[in-house]
Amino acid sequence: MRIVVIGGSGHVGSFLVPRLVRAGHEVVNLTRGGRAPYIDDEAWAEIEQIQVDRTAEDVTGTFGKRVASLEADVVVDMICFTPDSAGALVEALRGHSGHLVHCGTIWQYGVSVKQPMREDDTSPPFGEYGIQKAAIAELLAAETQSGRLVTTVLQPGHISGPGWPPIGPLGNLDPEIWYALSAGQEIAVPGLGAELMHHVHADDVAQAFQLAIEHREAAAGESFNVVAPSALTVRGFLAIAAGWFGQTARTRSVSWTEFRSGTTAEFADSSWQHLSRSQYASIEKARTLLGYAPTFEPEAAVLEGIRWLIDHDRLKVAKRLIV
Repeated sequence: MRIVVIGGSGHVGSFLVPRLVRAGHEVVNLTRGGRAPYIDDEAWAEIEQIQVDRTAEDVTGTFGKRVASLEADVVVDMICFTPDSAGALVEALRGHSGHLVHCGTIWQYGVSVKQPMREDDTSPPFGEYGIQKAAIAELLAAETQSGRLVTTVLQPGHISGPGWPPIGPLGNLDPEIWYALSAGQEIAVPGLGAELMHHVHADDVAQAFQLAIEHREAAAGESFNVVAPSALTVRGFLAIAAGWFGQTARTRSVSWTEFRSGTTAEFADSSWQHLSRSQYASIEKARTLLGYAPTFEPEAAVLEGIRWLIDHDRLKVAKRLIV
């Protein structure tokens, strides 16, 4: 198939594009051109690269037409964040493409009520990102149900892998947590410590996208959670991560007020956004309909990212990894 990937040089695209090339597909990558893929792969030599500023072209109304003119069998949209942008692309692709595969998020669900969370979960989303993504998913499902463009929504958890910092045990990107764990320092933990986070390796997300592309009939009009086989609690994550450095996690329970006073507003808000949701998503639907079989447990996905950061001198730790 001829496949256009919008934002194919990002976290998932860095794994997806080479997968599609090796599977024999013709791939076009639309990118702003500001950064190389996270992973080197010979397959990138076979990719047609087109530089485009989606934000600017969405304003002028030309982006959808540009994508439609490429006459792709499948369009994979990794970087759509508003219903207006999604709607414009859908309208342009009708009659020009057979399948639109959109990257959503498990944050289209709100606070965890029943676990594992399934694709028909009705917990209302909160926060601009979750609300917008939920609206996009609803728009795309209605499009397919109306008999027009075939669409599929894949909903990853916290994407981890080599090349970027993963969401840490306290639900934020504060690099100091990794030094503290490696040094055996005491860590202030807000809430109960039993809150859940659901990570996933970028290559497992790429696997799901490839499966959705190659099983269009099964994926048509559907949404799928795309996460690791299990989720991590805060205290479990801390214990596992401390063990990577030969340490035992030392923790102290604190109120959210105390936690906020000891970190930045950005990190505190990120922790609240992640931990208050306490999400654990089911992959039963993706397993059954697509054959999704994730390779990485959540801790393995995070460890690969942490190892890469340490090896490339982008993360300061007190002790070396022993795993």
